[in-house]
Amino acid sequence: MSENNSLLKLERHGHIQNLVASQGRVTVQELSSLFGVSDATIRRDLEELDSQGLVLRTHGGAIKVPNVSKEPPLMQRLGEHPEEKARIGKAAAGMVRDKETIFLGGGTTVIEVARNLPPDIKLTVITNSLSVVNELARHPGIELIVIGGVMRSSELNMVGHVAELAVREFRADRVFLGMYAVDVHSGFTNDYPPEILTDRAILSIGQQVIVLVDHSKFNRVSSMLVAPVTAAHLIISDLDTPEATVDQLRELGVQVMLV
Repeated sequence: MSENNSLLKLERHGHIQNLVASQGRVTVQELSSLFGVSDATIRRDLEELDSQGLVLRTHGGAIKVPNVSKEPPLMQRLGEHPEEKARIGKAAAGMVRDKETIFLGGGTTVIEVARNLPPDIKLTVITNSLSVVNELARHPGIELIVIGGVMRSSELNMVGHVAELAVREFRADRVFLGMYAVDVHSGFTNDYPPEILTDRAILSIGQQVIVLVDHSKFNRVSSMLVAPVTAAHLIISDLDTPEATVDQLRELGVQVMLV
């Protein structure tokens, strides 16, 4: 690419960012017409801007990257969308079979999985969540393996390098994990690096990876990538999840269950 063409591209990128910031949404067709370039060129522009976290790529265009605030502490979030979380947790618990080994990660929705496990089931449960430990410590049929590490007090989770190394020693039939922010194009994202590294390790040990999120977690992007959405085999959410988002996930080969 010539120096002049590079400059034109940079100028185009700057104008696209300004348009997205002011309008909230742009389409490939309107940008192609505005700049007098092909749709393919605009798609490449949007993909580059998306990869840099400057816009959020959508089908047919781009939107402004949502401002995702810091996640409130776990105890504060327990009262958010309780009915949806209870349904998701019950559906997830119903998938668990006797004598399996499962991993239960952090998050308020995963706690609902622990609460809904049958009292007569026999399982091995691996967890880095003190809330899960509290729920299952007296369950007669569960062998509980607790991951150590640095405690993230706001989440009551064990995270960091020690937790990451410990997690990688195990294998699970199913992994159940919550996520802070989910976007089809930008993937699973978070803003706390020690937890991100731990979650990446957790995602790698399950024969089946099941992500549990209510509708409020979709179309949000935080500052750091945990993994692409295709790292999950199944996402369980509630009926208020945007239909277009569900369709896009399924097109990528991710199963989606709405309850």
